Amino acid sequence: MDKDLKSKTFGALERLVVELGGRRYLAGYIFSFIHTRGVTDISAITPLSKAFRARLTEQGYYISELKIAGKLTDPDGTMKYVFGLSDGGQIESVLLFDDDRRTLCVSTQLGCAMGCVFCATGQLGFTRNLTPAEIVDQVNLIEASSATDKRITNVVFMGMGEPLANYDAVVDSVRILNHPAGKHIGIRHLTISTCGDFEKIEKLAGEDIQPRLAISLNAPTDAIRQKIMPVAKKFPLDQLLQAVEIYQRRTKKRVTFEYCMIKGVNDTASHARLLAKRLRPFMCNVNLIEYNPYPGCELRPSGRVAIERFARVLKESGMETTVRLKMGQSINAACGQLGAAWLNTSGPNQWE
Repeated sequence: MDKDLKSKTFGALERLVVELGGRRYLAGYIFSFIHTRGVTDISAITPLSKAFRARLTEQGYYISELKIAGKLTDPDGTMKYVFGLSDGGQIESVLLFDDDRRTLCVSTQLGCAMGCVFCATGQLGFTRNLTPAEIVDQVNLIEASSATDKRITNVVFMGMGEPLANYDAVVDSVRILNHPAGKHIGIRHLTISTCGDFEKIEKLAGEDIQPRLAISLNAPTDAIRQKIMPVAKKFPLDQLLQAVEIYQRRTKKRVTFEYCMIKGVNDTASHARLLAKRLRPFMCNVNLIEYNPYPGCELRPSGRVAIERFARVLKESGMETTVRLKMGQSINAACGQLGAAWLNTSGPNQWE
């Protein structure tokens, strides 16, 4: 049983308080003190009686806290944070600025087991899942470290790891970040990205809380997709898109398809036509992402001309299409680059 109060949803805290003989409303104090005031010591939750605070401590409950181990800023304003975990591991998060939006890309795992060849994190391998506390604390600490009072407006679960492979912790994190007593980030501003675990997508469609969904697609056919995403053999396109259709039917939400543009692999006009045909039934938008190289990978990014041609074919086919230009590349903070500084080194402690 997880004794970390920061990992518990509002409902779980209510149940815990009642189990320990307290009034249900006390859960609100615990939740808000942790997620709005940044309290990491149970004794500091002063609305609770001394006796009840002592009871929590005696039962082994505690409040964890990540440590910011470093921060880098790209000339374009993108910020990358590295966090130290209690077991010595490290993860990275990226803060992006777009007018009034402050979007934080959070990690959900230490490493990743998916092995996508275009992603540096996938080459690190998988160590473990993050707890809900370790996921939401990326938001808490980055907001607390800001020199202004501006809040994180959007959170995307697109950092290190495959979010749906850590399903329970990620869904609990969504509940925690969305709750009015905490950060109260709107559900439309919380996005889960996945390589295509169709069973988990269908499960997510059945939840009582439904964030936005982004699919890391990257190819219009199984043959191409399996070359760059080994896990695609387990998640074939027909079953993946069927799950997306179920999610969309139940939630009525627009779905985003992420498409990393790789030179000579998936970037021709014919690829674009195939993609448009595949996605025509969906209420969706396509994000074309400039491929971001990392050390040791032979893949190369498509040129701007190829990307613009690809986008034009999609738009002419009626697809809402956005080109996501490289941001944070000089600090290895762009899509697919998290953990790149740790490759060919003795480990995360080489991060700088």
